[in-house]
Amino acid sequence: MLIHIAKAFKKALFPTRCLVCGSFFHSIEHNICDVKPGPTDADRSNLVQEFIKKIVSTSARDIYYLDNIHNVFNKLMAHFLCPNCTSGFLPVESPKCSRCGMMFKSREGKDHICGECLDSPKRFQMARSAGIYKDTLMAVIHCFKYKGKIQLSRPLGTLLFAAFVSFWDKMNIDLIVPVPLHSKKLRMRGFNPSFLLVKDWVSIAKFLNVRLPDIPVNIDVLTRRRWTEPQTGLGRKERLANIKNAFNINNDSKIAGKRILLVDDVYTTGATVNECSKVLLKGGAGRVARANFC
Repeated sequence: MLIHIAKAFKKALFPTRCLVCGSFFHSIEHNICDVKPGPTDADRSNLVQEFIKKIVSTSARDIYYLDNIHNVFNKLMAHFLCPNCTSGFLPVESPKCSRCGMMFKSREGKDHICGECLDSPKRFQMARSAGIYKDTLMAVIHCFKYKGKIQLSRPLGTLLFAAFVSFWDKMNIDLIVPVPLHSKKLRMRGFNPSFLLVKDWVSIAKFLNVRLPDIPVNIDVLTRRRWTEPQTGLGRKERLANIKNAFNINNDSKIAGKRILLVDDVYTTGATVNECSKVLLKGGAGRVARANFC
């Protein structure tokens, strides 16, 4: 009883502040986003757990993902965002490009390859995103990347994991490679967002009682050998020139014949992941697919 009174008193004095709009709200005490889940979190994570299990078991995984991802995003972000802001999450819907995953402006028709991918074929086999880089999701990513809110890595990583099991056969991936930062950028920021999104996948799968094959995450095989200017604000040609020859492989034997999942945080023109894919394939990788948060 005293513990409950203390918690209620704490909530009254120190309500949670939404990371997006800054408003105060009453959040749940624990959820799956917690770095160290408590004993009652298994009950609170039922929605996410059943969501992942259904994706794994159903043949229409992408359809089920789209129909239920709003509820899962709300659950995952309930400790960080107010209810109004969580409702601003936008998933990637069809019709979209069957290669790069970008949504078409027209909301009619079926998935097909976009003009950009036809004119400039991508080196990766397929790319998919967890959501659209807009409104709530954009604000959350900015908090994560630029404001050092690394506590968001757990819920964001769980959402990306859901996208992974929705769009890929997890048995057909041999290696996960996060897009690397330049050593100078890594020192400045203190962490690699792409790596943080996938580093807990094994523990997330275990917590959700989902069987995940032993897919190693390698942060050393692909390196960024030269400094590049931020891609934001650059046109397509400038992005391609900026990122050209920026990556190299440390050890070809680690990727020889491997089916690689390349993970990045944000996809815009695809210049970065395409350059990474080119280097990986040239180094002997069997094929490259790409997953990113938005």
